[in-house]
Amino acid sequence: MTTQKGKLGTSTITQIGLLVHDIEATSQAYAHFFGLEKPEWFWTDTVDKAQTAYKGESSEARAKLAFFDMGSLQLELIEPDRHPSTWREHLDAHGEGVHHIALIIEGMKEKITVMEGQGMKLVQKGEYTGGRYAYMDTFHELKVMLELLENDPS
Repeated sequence: MTTQKGKLGTSTITQIGLLVHDIEATSQAYAHFFGLEKPEWFWTDTVDKAQTAYKGESSEARAKLAFFDMGSLQLELIEPDRHPSTWREHLDAHGEGVHHIALIIEGMKEKITVMEGQGMKLVQKGEYTGGRYAYMDTFHELKVMLELLENDPS
């Protein structure tokens, strides 16, 4: 039996990202509900370090992030600032809730090219300490946005 890894070389979802208006209150609610320690939230890097681009343009967009490790899956809470971003646009249009599912991949540029060739456009990309991310518009096909995460070799 052959195992297919699809277009991205993996079929393992590693993260679910939720957009929230109040990261402090939502973090507390999740911690209480699941009996977990409430994680400290932190700001994403500034544009000079993150090199954030939204719809092909540089963006000052930042967000508060908090992460819960939920076994084999990570839950990411995201409270965006006011600057243009996929986070702000989605929160304003759809309210709080699921924003993306994420997969760890290798070969970011190649994977973006493959997906764009299938009509799944790059929405936002940026760097983080230890890697990079890209949000791809997969709503039409998959009914949710995909985030590609590529971590630098250790």
